Amino acid sequence: MQILLVEDHKHLASLTQRALTEDGYVVDVAHDGQVAIDKFEINSYDLVVLDIMLPEIDGREVCKRIREVDTNIPIIMLTALDAVDDRINGLDVGADDYLVKPFSFSELSARIRALLRRGSKADPVILKVKQLTLDTAAKVVTCNGKLLNLTAKEYTLLQYFMYNANKVLSKNDLLEHVWDMNYEGFSNVVETYVRYLRHKIKEIGGDPQQIQTIRNLGYKLES
Repeated sequence: MQILLVEDHKHLASLTQRALTEDGYVVDVAHDGQVAIDKFEINSYDLVVLDIMLPEIDGREVCKRIREVDTNIPIIMLTALDAVDDRINGLDVGADDYLVKPFSFSELSARIRALLRRGSKADPVILKVKQLTLDTAAKVVTCNGKLLNLTAKEYTLLQYFMYNANKVLSKNDLLEHVWDMNYEGFSNVVETYVRYLRHKIKEIGGDPQQIQTIRNLGYKLES
């Protein structure tokens, strides 16, 4: 499942992204309304978590524009505004739920699960890329029918590869979406975890080179 998180407070956005990633979601972050709209136009998301008070374009307007192109995607609004009129206004422009700051990550996760269960997007998603099959509901991965025993971070990395099969993903892309980190020249965490994945795939008879290294650009999961 892919979530678009729109929050201009960078520290809160980072903490929320980390919490949702640990729940098994792939999370894109936008720090202003215009970037959120741009990301929504070029990516496919299963749910949007949207702050109201945003620079450039506020959350209500972002919500309206999303609803113009997708009437079904679940939207949760986040805000420090607790007045009844503010909540009503947020729901009137198309939000499905409303969460007042400060909130607990466990409550946000529960509300996300509830919304995803309601609609068609709650159906379990099975990702298949050649030898690899990933069940996002059960969080189980198989390679040629054999169980691939992965850690939580290995699972999240492989899930992101599979959502973006046949795309070249830079080291910075992977650090941002899987580890919530900016690029640091000395960091070799991406290389290390790609090596772990290849080793585990090879151990059960799969082709480790399905995860390709694209010189000077990054990595690609061949589809």
